Amino acid sequence: MPHPALRLAVEIDGDGAHPAAWRRAAHTPGELLSPRRLARVAAVAENAGFTFVTLDDSLLPPGSGADPVGRVGAVERAAFIAASTGVLGIAPAVATTYAEPFHVSSQLASLDHVSAGRAAWLVTSEERAEAARAWGRPRVEGAEALAREARDALRVVRDLWDSWEDDAVIRSVATSRYLDRDRLHHIDFTGETYAVKGPAIVPRPPQGRPVVIARTGLVPPELIDIALVDGGTPTEAGEAAAGAGAPLAFAEVEVALDTPREPARERIADLERHGPWEPRPPRDGERLRYTGSAAGLVALLEELGRHVDGVRLHPLVLDEDLAVLSRLVLPELFARRIAARPLPGATLRTALGLPRPASRFAEEAAR
Repeated sequence: MPHPALRLAVEIDGDGAHPAAWRRAAHTPGELLSPRRLARVAAVAENAGFTFVTLDDSLLPPGSGADPVGRVGAVERAAFIAASTGVLGIAPAVATTYAEPFHVSSQLASLDHVSAGRAAWLVTSEERAEAARAWGRPRVEGAEALAREARDALRVVRDLWDSWEDDAVIRSVATSRYLDRDRLHHIDFTGETYAVKGPAIVPRPPQGRPVVIARTGLVPPELIDIALVDGGTPTEAGEAAAGAGAPLAFAEVEVALDTPREPARERIADLERHGPWEPRPPRDGERLRYTGSAAGLVALLEELGRHVDGVRLHPLVLDEDLAVLSRLVLPELFARRIAARPLPGATLRTALGLPRPASRFAEEAAR
């Protein structure tokens, strides 16, 4: 039996995966945060046929190291992309550490409404002491505490999405009733560090729950839809995917492609003069990195398609590599039916082959 078609995602935060990618960007430094550039990158990704894009974020302001990064908040950028696209899924990174789950649930539910069901949540955590100071909160230290915060936050957010049943909004002019209060539910969550009563202030999202994405090990796999897995080879990525326990597993792949003017190795060498393209921290495992031609990447993704459900690509320099991906890589993948292009009018869950979950409160009432 053939493996289902590969789903494709791409990280579009900043100027690329290399810390010095901004030196080769096709725009002036002042345009990095402009709406025009963001809309242009999103349009290229949508027209190319990516299933969704991810937007990294940080609780902390830009640093002064080798890779200073200026950002507009990921959720705000995601909302702008939602308004300027019609098919592309949008997954902003939102940290569970220090953030209020009630606010996170409202932000992401609103994003799902304005995008007509194309929202996702890239779950992250924050362990730096500066983040705790920025929030005015006690520091969350250690892997166990970070995992607890992530787990509790995700459970609260999911329950808040479920706290409005699908038919809670009735809009009855005859009876002057907008809501059926019996279909709104208090979640009554009590964790080790906080409690949330609910219900949410935003009606249930079009997808029921926006797609939840997280790296393996951060939160229990039964709470997420897509696990991001590492692996230095397709086989290693496949082994990680098999053990992830989530409905879908996406391999993380860093890419540096040959362009019409320069081979990938020369482009990397040019950037290495300003700083190294370092591998991921050991705790996350070795990440697959491809350097070379578009045809070689097509072959690699075909091999990965036998082991994982999708890939998230991290281009070396967004302006250079995304052009090659859109012109030479994705068209070939679609022509050979290695990958699937999302269909207009479909929710992100539909594009990923994921079912729409029922509200757990409605399920409990039906028992």
